[in-house]
Amino acid sequence: MFMLSSLPFSTRLALGNQHWDLIIVGAGTAGLPTALFASQRGARVLLIEKAATLGGTLYLSTGQIAGAGTVFQKQKGIKDSPEAHYEDIMRINHHTSDPELARLLVNHAGNTINFLHANGYRIKEGHPVTGIAHDHFTTARYIEGVQGGISILNVFKPLVEAAIETGAITLLINSDVVDLVQARDSSVQGVIVEDQDGFRTQYNGRNTVLASGGCAANPHLFEELHNVPLYVNAAYPYSQGAGLLLGQSAGGYLRGGEKYASLPGGILSDENYPSPLYGHAPLYPPNRQPWEILVNNHGERFVREDHPSVDHIEHGVVKQPGHRHWAIFDQRMLDESPPIIPGWSAASAWSAERIMNESNQHTMFKSDHDLEILAVKSGLNPKNLVTTVERYNTDLINKRNDVFQRIHRPLPIAKPPFYSIRLQGWALCSFAGLAVNGNLEVIKPSGEPVRNLYAVGEVIGAGTTSGNAYVNGMLVTPAITFGRLLGEQILPLS
Repeated sequence: MFMLSSLPFSTRLALGNQHWDLIIVGAGTAGLPTALFASQRGARVLLIEKAATLGGTLYLSTGQIAGAGTVFQKQKGIKDSPEAHYEDIMRINHHTSDPELARLLVNHAGNTINFLHANGYRIKEGHPVTGIAHDHFTTARYIEGVQGGISILNVFKPLVEAAIETGAITLLINSDVVDLVQARDSSVQGVIVEDQDGFRTQYNGRNTVLASGGCAANPHLFEELHNVPLYVNAAYPYSQGAGLLLGQSAGGYLRGGEKYASLPGGILSDENYPSPLYGHAPLYPPNRQPWEILVNNHGERFVREDHPSVDHIEHGVVKQPGHRHWAIFDQRMLDESPPIIPGWSAASAWSAERIMNESNQHTMFKSDHDLEILAVKSGLNPKNLVTTVERYNTDLINKRNDVFQRIHRPLPIAKPPFYSIRLQGWALCSFAGLAVNGNLEVIKPSGEPVRNLYAVGEVIGAGTTSGNAYVNGMLVTPAITFGRLLGEQILPLS
């Protein structure tokens, strides 16, 4: 396969003197389909990737996608429609995603998935399903490849590599787009690229597509755009937000940071943000009904722990100081309950021994025979925590309704030692992104498009398509589908 990395001056000059039909910044989830489908229309495509290989976040992503009218649904006799898909999306995210782009997505997602199937994509047994780790659809349309995101990459990578071999796509790797070239009328005419040796070259093209991902690996930019610290260091390392800044420099603007949604149950390795994940308690009632209670740093409960909607729990976490929450339980719960941290489960029960060991050595785990001392160790208000546990126990023992209407209450918190696990709300993606219109053109605050500049994938922000919630498949599916639509239909190439 012909890939260009550190180029001799003559080669850079030759490529720089050419005029490309399409320049794509980023060769990941959105950039690959954009390049492939545009090249199939006869476009001369320059694909630029900062990393040393194709694929981007597909190497880390579960690759879960959703669409209506797919071959996978037909195989199981599932009837579905784009309108039903749209209604599910808007119900789950409280009508907070961009309605025009949500419509665009649902009208074309099924064909995107059918394309994947026709090119060897295979899904997990039992799929499609209504959902996995987030609030469910009303219809089974949610699927995951047998190898997660790699299943999607394994479709696109050989097709793109074949186009590179024929010269339909030229790929620059280890190459960083550091600026956009604009004419006096502000239209984008190309890009400035810096290679790994520090050489800069201008490449000129009719259209430029930003597909370089979000900023979930850039703590400073993430916090600036979301007004929330980046708590966890788990994103693709090249998700630095370069495309966001490039789009702004051309006149575009950013939106969606206020739609930030927090995943519950993260266990940090240390106190330094962003921290690696040490463990994860999903707190997902459809999979595991809770035995413990959840409290905030005041030592008070704040949510119905067994609420059937994980979105309800996620939004409850976001309202707490620092998005911190503590799981409080006792020895009997530790011995008898299903695993709160699935990865730590043993053959027949969760690893009580490990939890006990962690409480003596890891800062996020505490235990004590006295509930007040446990509170002090955990950084919680001792009086409030004792009152909270007593109220919970009294209502349970006397068979009174729970103050939060919780139904699943198997045991009181009564048998010492008592335990706490400090949990953290966290995110893997950036909700803020470049504003685009229904043609995926980057737009100015006035609504006027920046001529010749488009954006797809996480660079347009998770909040644009998923809204202020984690909606099944509403990150990967739009990235692939919008990339396909750009390359196949939207971009003017002749």
